[in-house]
Amino acid sequence: MLLAVDVGNTQTLAGVFQGDELLHEWRISTERGATADELAAHHDQILRLRGGGLDALSAMVVASVVPNLTDGYRKLAQKYLDHEPVVVGPGVRTGIRLAIDHPHELGADRLANAVAAYDRFGGPCIIVDFGTATTFDAVSEGGEYLGGAIAPGVETSLAALTARADRLIKVDLTPPGRAIGKSTIDSMRSGAVYGTVAMVDGMVRMIEDELGQDAVVVATGGLAALVHKFSDEIDVHEPKLTLDGLRLVHGFSTAAGVTS
Repeated sequence: MLLAVDVGNTQTLAGVFQGDELLHEWRISTERGATADELAAHHDQILRLRGGGLDALSAMVVASVVPNLTDGYRKLAQKYLDHEPVVVGPGVRTGIRLAIDHPHELGADRLANAVAAYDRFGGPCIIVDFGTATTFDAVSEGGEYLGGAIAPGVETSLAALTARADRLIKVDLTPPGRAIGKSTIDSMRSGAVYGTVAMVDGMVRMIEDELGQDAVVVATGGLAALVHKFSDEIDVHEPKLTLDGLRLVHGFSTAAGVTS
């Protein structure tokens, strides 16, 4: 069985695959100072609650935007799984050519998303990932990763707003019933939710104009469920897209004999 781990700035998403089937998935808070032993304990405990454990795993693939935890997960695999993990990054075969200026700068999670979206829907496609940042990634009809855009995430924007405006309070992200808020709270909710929808739809149209054709638009990430239902441009919501991309990258890289 394969353990796939996507280490984000705020949360870490993990899942266990048996072949192509995702058996389990879970999220934990990203703790930047966690040691390999602590990471192993967290994941092993969750797996044991579901009738498994780290000792049932045979392989691991990791995408991480936190360098300290990249090393932590590598040591976890070496110590507890007795093998080297596939760490998504330079030198790892993915099945997609990177047509960008500085390939080493591309986040591993964004690359995994592009791999999964192109595998499932073909190209051109646009992936919108709602996390700490809201990212846009474009893949050509021929399977080239073309680049994208990065904007502040919904929760990140709200946190910055409330931190810098003394009279504004923290609010949840329940969408209001209308764009014109009748209270400060509903106004903030409208700006956060409907403002994000407007930004996403506008960015997608601009990217499609540059592509010169319509694209399949795929939404993923922790806040995608909130936004996609109001969007005119998002075609499909795929909450497990990143994990599936990691599974595919693991298959490509091990077939090529590249494991780190």
